[in-house]
Amino acid sequence: MKDFKDKVAVITGAGSGIGRALAMELAASGAKLALSDINEAGLKETADNLNLSEDRLMTKILDVADRQAFYAFADDVVNHFGHANMIFNNAGVALGATVEEMNYDDFEWLMNINFWGVVYGTKAFLPYLKQASEGHIINISSIFGLVGIPTQSAYNAAKFAVRGFTESLRIELELEGNSVSCTSIHPGGIKTNIAKAARMSDGVERITGASKEQAIQDFEKMFRTTPAEAARTILKGVRGNKRRVLIGSDAIAVDTMQRLLPTSYQRLITMGQKYMNKK
Repeated sequence: MKDFKDKVAVITGAGSGIGRALAMELAASGAKLALSDINEAGLKETADNLNLSEDRLMTKILDVADRQAFYAFADDVVNHFGHANMIFNNAGVALGATVEEMNYDDFEWLMNINFWGVVYGTKAFLPYLKQASEGHIINISSIFGLVGIPTQSAYNAAKFAVRGFTESLRIELELEGNSVSCTSIHPGGIKTNIAKAARMSDGVERITGASKEQAIQDFEKMFRTTPAEAARTILKGVRGNKRRVLIGSDAIAVDTMQRLLPTSYQRLITMGQKYMNKK
């Protein structure tokens, strides 16, 4: 898909961050947009910033963890525009907790959004994408879909799952020989509000040596890439039909580390965390 003009792009988590930046970039490229978010105020702000007519924009409050609601959203999009070409499964949440202290409610909350939300979005829209002349599924994983990180086991589980799910789907689509493709996206630190909105357990302080508030601040210091930069990199990857897209120098560094030290990287992270705890 080299050109986005008049293509129908569906974006979850469009009320802020990468989702909003994708909407802005795609609108500038002439795409029609179907935007969703669970945050009504954020979604309205995105729509107001776009200032598009109803024939080029629709919005819907959506909890991506609700399978029936996601399928209804897919039907609404096609009823409104006549077809759909792209689905950006972008909505996500964060959770900081050790495996031992993490409660099941928080684990299921994250998995329902970060993994099952991607599955629902993919399966709800895939038949419609196949009906269109061109189609692309863009699933947002993370650098945490490449390496394991302490206190991020739930997030790791979801993002590794998104990566495997997307890579498997890509092969299936190629074997079928149809016009739909898909890409796994692996952002590094992006300047969004995901850390501030994260759920955090007391175990984080025991592992990292920092309070919950300090852990969030330290995490945010690693956010170096803007959502606009991330959106442009993602769309470049779609145009190039890339299998995997790394966003940011930190993502490239983590990917390189994992390739060179597929298991030994864990020792490096342990050593680094122990050093930080002593400071």
